[in-house]
Amino acid sequence: MSFYCFLPSRALIAVVGPDWRSFLQNLVTQDVETLAPGEARLAALLTPQGRLLWDMFVVGREEGCWLDVAAEHRDAMLQRLAMYRLRAKVELRASELAVSAILNATHPGGGWVRDPRHPELGWRGYGADLPQGASPATEADYEAHRLALGIPGPADWGSEKTYPIEANFDLLHGIDFKKGCFVGQETTSRMKRRGQIKTRMLPIVFEGPAPAAGAEVLAGALRAGEVLSGGDGRAMALLRLDRALGAELTVDGRGARAEVPAWMAPALGEAAA
Repeated sequence: MSFYCFLPSRALIAVVGPDWRSFLQNLVTQDVETLAPGEARLAALLTPQGRLLWDMFVVGREEGCWLDVAAEHRDAMLQRLAMYRLRAKVELRASELAVSAILNATHPGGGWVRDPRHPELGWRGYGADLPQGASPATEADYEAHRLALGIPGPADWGSEKTYPIEANFDLLHGIDFKKGCFVGQETTSRMKRRGQIKTRMLPIVFEGPAPAAGAEVLAGALRAGEVLSGGDGRAMALLRLDRALGAELTVDGRGARAEVPAWMAPALGEAAA
């Protein structure tokens, strides 16, 4: 059965004008020159030092694109993009179309685009009609589904704290390393070239309610990372891979373990949880 929900935590920025592709191409982590209408790509805008500022989905349209962004950051993102615009022939404006998602649907119809991160995240809609027969769900249900897949979200990386590779953007199709320059590209490419990523976001499982954000994850007496966000029995954590993988962990005095989702296992050389 298909399930749909509205995502009030997300909002849209419309980007149009003859220079829209070249404008975004020089800024974000994703290639937009080859973006087709009806296609969505995960991307991020980084600080010049290479830390994650904001995530986005760049959604191709016949004229320009939408940026599907965190609603709480849309105004700040509009201001930042306007600062970068300079003489580019591009127009940026907020769109009030609703953002929604549908799961377990083969093809919901027009107005829906595939979520580029993982097949089980389904489709994203922008002012789209709801398919007949789909059952309603809440954004909390959607977020629980995302966490069950081991995929981090904006609550996990905050703003200007995390490198995109630590947030698994490289494994979730959010960085194009062949596209050339973008803001923060030098640091991002250097981390990729080194090959060995020491810390990544992984789900941890435990008994009881989620620890508070920032709670320390321990491997014996050694710090293995910190909790980011989560719910009962499961949370996302930023972990030191050499200490967390395969280890008996504790958080808030409770036993815990790190899971390696199937989509991450090849990159980590681990068996999936």
